Amino acid sequence: MRLGLFTLLVGAFSLPQGTCGERRALQVPLKQGLEQDAFSVYDDGLFTPLGDLSALSSSQFTRLSHPAFPRHSVRAKQSQFCDGKVRAYTGYIDVEAHHLFWFFFESRRDPDADDVIFWTNGGPGGSGAVGLFSELGPCRVTSANSTEWNPWSWNEHANIFFIEQPVSVGFSYAEFGESVSTTREAADDVAALMGIFFEHFTKFKGRALHLAGESYGGRYIPVFASAIYDKNAELVQAGLTPVNLTSIMLGNGCTDFSTMFPSYYDAQCADPTFPAIQDISTCVRLKQMVPRCEQRFKKSCVDILDKVDCAAAAAFCFEVLTGHYKNPYFYDRSRSCTHEEEMEVCYPIINDINAYLSQPHIQELLGVDPAVRGNYSLTSATVAAAFDASLDWYSFPAQYHVAALLERGVRALVFVGATDFICNWIGNERMTLGLEWTQQEAYRNEPLRDWLVDGKPAGLTRSGGGLTFATISGAGHLVSSSDSVST
Repeated sequence: MRLGLFTLLVGAFSLPQGTCGERRALQVPLKQGLEQDAFSVYDDGLFTPLGDLSALSSSQFTRLSHPAFPRHSVRAKQSQFCDGKVRAYTGYIDVEAHHLFWFFFESRRDPDADDVIFWTNGGPGGSGAVGLFSELGPCRVTSANSTEWNPWSWNEHANIFFIEQPVSVGFSYAEFGESVSTTREAADDVAALMGIFFEHFTKFKGRALHLAGESYGGRYIPVFASAIYDKNAELVQAGLTPVNLTSIMLGNGCTDFSTMFPSYYDAQCADPTFPAIQDISTCVRLKQMVPRCEQRFKKSCVDILDKVDCAAAAAFCFEVLTGHYKNPYFYDRSRSCTHEEEMEVCYPIINDINAYLSQPHIQELLGVDPAVRGNYSLTSATVAAAFDASLDWYSFPAQYHVAALLERGVRALVFVGATDFICNWIGNERMTLGLEWTQQEAYRNEPLRDWLVDGKPAGLTRSGGGLTFATISGAGHLVSSSDSVST
């Protein structure tokens, strides 16, 4: 029987249900608040929530704003597609000249009580539509012209957002040549989207929110969650209900390269769960390179960030520790697909999704702005280059954000497909063991043990102090797209 990954998430977290702790043609202004004036104290007379998502039009956008977020507004419409059994919505979060596209699906089980999940893919430059249409969304694209219903979707148990971020990814865009090149810049927009959503759609207010992402999402999500948590203090001061940020979920994340770089040796030569990929002489050379990589990376990227030297150190580590890796696939050691090939070759569904979302009638249904209609792409080389140039990969310690969130009672799940190479389980486990917060010993003292599905081992796990680590046997980088989550 196939196992939906959400089974693991529910088991790891015991999720509480609803408890607290030229684009004018597609824009129909509905003034729900004062769009430009910030308020230090909230006044009910200045804001009227829309109340219910079902009140949204299916033919045009409704614009939503809130005085607590003076630079941001949200456009939303009903867009019945993909699931067929629950309400679906699409829209943009508008941040002056920035416009971020999102999808939202209500829960199949109990949308009036179930939690809310926010999902983003990584890259940087990868669209959340990868997760939506090939992994955990309500439907999967099967060809350029068709989809099939996904019985294992995460919206079996939760209401879920998928976002295309930052600008220039998917249907998201910026005017006047503006761009986003760091995770910190992207975080403010996500915090505003969540704040405006919960204030307008009152049935979700106070509902538990879980932020999830994969790959570079291992760096995005801790910072996004921190921005939401910190914004909550302003919301409380203004007399508003804070966003009930409950947990973060990092799937195959490259969160901390100081632990990930050394793990590239282990993933090729010393993984106790997977046969060695390299011969002995190569493994010896790789082992000798590990301390040299660690020393250079620590000196230039960790102790003191020198962008020129850090870029050189990271390039050195990648070259000496992955330069011998030709096959199997970077994203799945169990597959024979050389990493020089484009991702579309190894995951042909990527081409199908691009073709599906390029269709004019699909773009019309979703309400895509005219500025970005046409050929669609799930990935943005422009965004990837901008994040590379800013050294976002190494310029901030995302793992410190994870520890700070744990300290404040926000739970964390780190789940990893066991056959991934690029953001492998060994590096992720070391990252979790290195986290420093008051409950760290409760986590470190727990041994790795099997977790079971129908009485059979499905991976390894460790849990304590609000942190859970888990591997998923037989799955690669894109865990939820893998048939290996079956027994």
